[in-house]
Amino acid sequence: MTTGTPTDGATGDKATAPQQDGGEANGTAAAGSVASVDPRLLVRERGFAGYLDDLTRRLRTGELGSLPVIVGLIVIGLVFQLQDSAFLSANNLSNLFVQSAGTGLIAVGIVFVLLLGEIDLSVGSVSGMSAAVLAVLNINQGMNEVLAVILAILVGMAAGALHGFFFAKIGVPAFVVTLAGLLGWNGLMLQILGPSGTINLDDDGVVAQLTNHYFADKFWAMGLATVCVLAFLGFSLLDARRRKAADVPSRPLSEIVLRTVVVAIPAYAAALVFNSYKGLPLAVVIFVGVIVLGDFVLRRTTYGRQVFAVGGSSEAAARAGISVPMIRITVYAIAGTMAAVGGLFFASQINAANQSSGAGSLLMNCIAAAVIGGTSLFGGRGKTWSALLGALVIQSINSGMALLGTGSAVRDMITGAVLLAAVVIDSISRRTQKTAGRA
Repeated sequence: MTTGTPTDGATGDKATAPQQDGGEANGTAAAGSVASVDPRLLVRERGFAGYLDDLTRRLRTGELGSLPVIVGLIVIGLVFQLQDSAFLSANNLSNLFVQSAGTGLIAVGIVFVLLLGEIDLSVGSVSGMSAAVLAVLNINQGMNEVLAVILAILVGMAAGALHGFFFAKIGVPAFVVTLAGLLGWNGLMLQILGPSGTINLDDDGVVAQLTNHYFADKFWAMGLATVCVLAFLGFSLLDARRRKAADVPSRPLSEIVLRTVVVAIPAYAAALVFNSYKGLPLAVVIFVGVIVLGDFVLRRTTYGRQVFAVGGSSEAAARAGISVPMIRITVYAIAGTMAAVGGLFFASQINAANQSSGAGSLLMNCIAAAVIGGTSLFGGRGKTWSALLGALVIQSINSGMALLGTGSAVRDMITGAVLLAAVVIDSISRRTQKTAGRA
């Protein structure tokens, strides 16, 4: 595990100001000395050639970011489209996004845990238990569904906080605690469901609508895409303004506009896909909203910076005055909460809670989604958008294999190979950064 305090939740880059000589404001280096210059300053001075050199530098030093997974998504799409023209149809792509929501939401919680350099093996069982709690309270006990949903999510949060307590306060390794949770919560789920093992949900209920409701008016999909693009532009301009005010390197307007265009292309492409089928899925709105909220927490709040600090070095974080136990407990509480929310989405897909809820390959898929999307297994590096990218990769493989009539055994082998490739890339990236003096 590497040490250091990242200053940016997405990249962890730190701007190095030019050294000043004798307190001079112009930052002129002393004769015969070499000034330390932020590479981004050179990039913006040289225009396109500078950006090309910066890309080469990032690749050489292992700063790959989301590039491998984006390239992987493109390759997966092209391969399956050549095998079956239905893969890139609006119908299949829309369903692919909806089916990715459950896995992706649980993976958001996994991202927080991985940032600490830890693991949570209980999220599958917690998701199934939460779905069972909802079904019993709402269907068997007649409780108001909204209240039952809230209580089910609180149950997941409590389970995660309990894991965090044993890990942070008692000192039990997270692997052991969450492995016990995997077994214990699964047993509690079976006990809650009773001898029948299955409880069907209300077809017209709130939970059923999570993955079955679509905003049919084309305005909604285009409107959401526009809001996302304008929000990205606004925050980018605000960030540049704050950096200029603090006299630190900032992105020029031309770069901000270019980055906004890059964001707008997939946003409006997705809106067109949704409008070509049933409209904007409610599941996608919730999923994207959770990702944006999680990204804001990690990159724009003190709490998020503390999570990265603990993941970088818990000892250094403690010396800096950060309550390491509090961070660990709350992170596991977040993972439990997201597991419960994801469990409700899976219950919505089958409109029931049963003995197979949270079982099978769900746990591995959620962890794989976070890692494949770019979150490091070694802690201290990642973002919530990793959950979206990784979930899309896994669901794309599952969808493509289903179209080709391939069995689950082959799908699992391919998903495992992709996961291994992601971890290998992460390991090579970290080793390259260490060699380049950036780790």
